[in-house]
Amino acid sequence: MEVSREAAWELLNEYTHNPNLVNHMLAVEAGMRAYARRFGEDEELWAIVGLLHDFDYESFPDEHPHSGAQILRERGWPEVVVHAVLSHAAEATGVERESLMEKALFAVDDLTGLIVAVALVRPSKDIRDVKVKSVKKKWKDSRFAAGAHRELTEQGAALIEMDLWEHVGVVLEAMQGIAAELGLDGRLAQPG
Repeated sequence: MEVSREAAWELLNEYTHNPNLVNHMLAVEAGMRAYARRFGEDEELWAIVGLLHDFDYESFPDEHPHSGAQILRERGWPEVVVHAVLSHAAEATGVERESLMEKALFAVDDLTGLIVAVALVRPSKDIRDVKVKSVKKKWKDSRFAAGAHRELTEQGAALIEMDLWEHVGVVLEAMQGIAAELGLDGRLAQPG
């Protein structure tokens, strides 16, 4: 089986139709690509893991990510991808985060949701207008984007030995680079 972004995208679209969930996986893909570049690792592999980590969630929410791991194995995806998908939900699967890639996936996952929420409350609805200080301000309000588990983001940043706010900056910049793909390029602010 050839591990490619195209194959990952096809698999994701086979099981996921919710645009918000697709956007979440695109955001995590961007964050993972940025970290692979930063750490001198395999950008394509890291990005594919980010893109696929939740591909089964919409179709099999109660079995996620076990169902995804099973599908990946049945289709011949390499064990490095399967293990990463299982480890991002280590608390549910018991699969430890061992590699730097797996730790980065954990670090990026929840943070993307908070960053999206910060972008959506801006009048411009443009992620490119978001600054780290904007995220920091909203971080302190536990009611804001309550589903984005700040403690998990903090744990993730520690796992990859990054300062929390530097980590936020890396992921924010990566997401800003795909603003149009995420639909966070200001189009939501326009009437019509």
